[in-house]
Amino acid sequence: MAETKQTEGRPAASAAPAKRVLNAGSGGRASRQLHPVFRRSGWAEVRLDIDPQAQPDHVGSFTDMNDNFHSASFDAVWSSHALEHLHAHEVPAALAEFRRILKDDGFVLIRCPDIEIAAALLAQHGPDHVAYTSSAGPITPLDMLFGHGASIARGRVHMAHRTGFTSASLAKLLLDAGFPTVVTKREYFDLWALALMPSSDLPRIQEELAAAGLDLSDAEDDVP
Repeated sequence: MAETKQTEGRPAASAAPAKRVLNAGSGGRASRQLHPVFRRSGWAEVRLDIDPQAQPDHVGSFTDMNDNFHSASFDAVWSSHALEHLHAHEVPAALAEFRRILKDDGFVLIRCPDIEIAAALLAQHGPDHVAYTSSAGPITPLDMLFGHGASIARGRVHMAHRTGFTSASLAKLLLDAGFPTVVTKREYFDLWALALMPSSDLPRIQEELAAAGLDLSDAEDDVP
C-alpha cells in the first residue's frame, strides 16, 4: 500500500490547504493566547510580535506588515490584548493592515480591555483593587488601563498600554477602516469585536465561534 508522507506542522499533500490565521501580537508560544476556534484542525497559525524574545514567526509591528505579508493572504486575524499597546494614532493604520492582508471572505477577531469597566472599578473600589487574577498575577484597574505594572517594572516596557477602547469607539475605528460589518460584545472585563470582510459569512462564523465558547449571537451589530 502506498504511504502518504506528511511533514510535521503541515497538512498531507492530499489534505485541503489549511486556512491561515495571523496571531497579531502573539506573545510567547507558551502563552496559549490563540483563541480556541483557531486551535481546531484546518487552521495554520502565523505569529507576529514586536518582541524578539517571544520567538514569533515574524518580528515586527502590525501597523506596517508590507515586508512580511502579501495582500489577501490570510483567512483570519486574531488580536488579543495587543491593540491597546499602540498609540491612538497608530490604531487606524493597524486596522487598515488587518484589512489589507485578509481575503475577501476573511474576518478579524479582537479582544482588548474594556476601559468602561476599568474606569468603573477605579471609581468604585480604587486603583489597587484586585479585579481578577490572571496567569501573570493579580490585575487591578490601573493594570487594565495602563498595562501590567509588574511586567513593566521588570523592564518589559512594551507591555504599557498607550490607548484604550469602548465598544462604540472600537466599532467606529473598524468601520472607518473599511470593514462593512462589525459586531461587538462586552464580557466580564473584556471587549470583543468581530469585523467582517465583504464576502464573509456572518452566521457561519458566529456558529463556529459559539462552538468554541464565544457566543456573539446577543452582541451589538454595528453595521452602519
